[in-house]
Amino acid sequence: MKGRAWTNEQWEYYKGRVLATLAQHIGEEKAIPADELYERVFSAPADDKINATKPLRKVVRALRKEGTPIGSSVSNQGGGYYLARTASELDQVADRFLNVGLKAFIVVSRMRKIALPELLGQMRLNLEKNPNA
Repeated sequence: MKGRAWTNEQWEYYKGRVLATLAQHIGEEKAIPADELYERVFSAPADDKINATKPLRKVVRALRKEGTPIGSSVSNQGGGYYLARTASELDQVADRFLNVGLKAFIVVSRMRKIALPELLGQMRLNLEKNPNA
C-alpha cells in the first residue's frame, strides 16, 4: 500500500471493504483491532500496528469526513474500530473529536496570545467571507 496515490476507483473499493467489514462490528464492544481490519481490507498482514496501518487510517478518516459514524477505542483488551450503534456511542465519538479540536484551538489562541472566544470570532468572520473554505 506504499508508494503511489490511489485512483478514485481504488478509494471507493477500499472504503467499501472497510464498510463491509465494519458492518460486522457494530458497537464498541465488537471493535475490531486495526491490524485485523487492515488485513481484511488490504488482504495482507500489517507488519506493525502503527506504521503499516496508515493507509487504513486514511480510509477511515475519509469515511468519517463523509459522515460515517466510525468510532475507535483503546483498551487493555485491544480496542479497535467499530460503527457506532447507539446515540450515546455516536455522542462519545463526536465528543472525542470536539475535545481534540478544542484542545487545538486552545493551543492556537495561546500561540497568538489572544483569548479563545476572540480566535473563534475571527475564524467565524473568515468563514463568512469565504464560505467555500
